[in-house]
Amino acid sequence: MTDAPSAPVDPFSPRTLAIERMRKRPQFLACAQAPSCARGAVVVQARERADGSEVVHAGFTATRRIGGAVTRNRAKRRLREAARLLLPDHARPGFDYVFIARGGAPARPWPRLLDDVKSALIRLAPDNDRRAPAPPPSPAA
Repeated sequence: MTDAPSAPVDPFSPRTLAIERMRKRPQFLACAQAPSCARGAVVVQARERADGSEVVHAGFTATRRIGGAVTRNRAKRRLREAARLLLPDHARPGFDYVFIARGGAPARPWPRLLDDVKSALIRLAPDNDRRAPAPPPSPAA
C-alpha cells in the first residue's frame, strides 16, 4: 500500500476550523482573565489555550441584566449564529472565545450585530499577535 502525496495547501481556499462549544464554568472563568473587546451589543474575550490543539472553543453568555429567559436566549441564539458565520474567517486556531451579550443584542439589526462581532474579533487579533516574536527585518537591497 502506497501513500498518495497530499495535495498542496491553497492559501486562498476557505479555511476549515474545528469549532467546539464551551460548556464548563472553569473555561469561561479562564477566558474572563484574557483580553476583551466591547463593540456595540457584544463583548468578545479571546484566550490562547497553549495546549497544542488547533480546535477553537466558543462560549456564549448573557446576564439577567439583559432581560428575562426568553430575551437572554434570543441574544445567545443571535450570537451563536454570528459566531458560526464569522469564526471560520477570523478565529485563531488554539484559542477560546467567549461572546457576552450586552443590552442591545436581542434587538440590534442583524447587519450591525455582525459588524460588532467582526470588528471585535479583528480588534483582538493584534493583541494576540504581540505575544509572538516579531519576524526579522528583510535585508535592504
